[in-house]
Amino acid sequence: MGWLLLLMALTLNATANILLKLGATQLGELGGPDLLGRVIQNYYLFAGILLFALNVVFYFGALSRLDLSVAYPVMVAGGTVIVVSVSALLLGEAIDTRQAMGLVLLIAGIGLVSHRSFG
Repeated sequence: MGWLLLLMALTLNATANILLKLGATQLGELGGPDLLGRVIQNYYLFAGILLFALNVVFYFGALSRLDLSVAYPVMVAGGTVIVVSVSALLLGEAIDTRQAMGLVLLIAGIGLVSHRSFG
């Protein structure tokens, strides 16, 4: 159950980051008296903020069942892999060879950090 909660948390976190990126490109200039209104009316930003909040609930659940020394690295590295992959595939952001190698190392690192928890 802990792994399922962690997978949900990192998926929500990564999705929230992607939505914030999409919303930020539409938001325009930061500041001004109407900033809060513009954020609330920006569906990407609003959804991203909500998903961040929901992510915390799932992450709490995961932390109650998994070691922090496993959950946190998997959360951060897994989220990074998702965000970079989606950024390349859906947002058209360029990924160079070093970044691709970094993703491979992150995936290997997730396996090494978490292998004991599956045994």
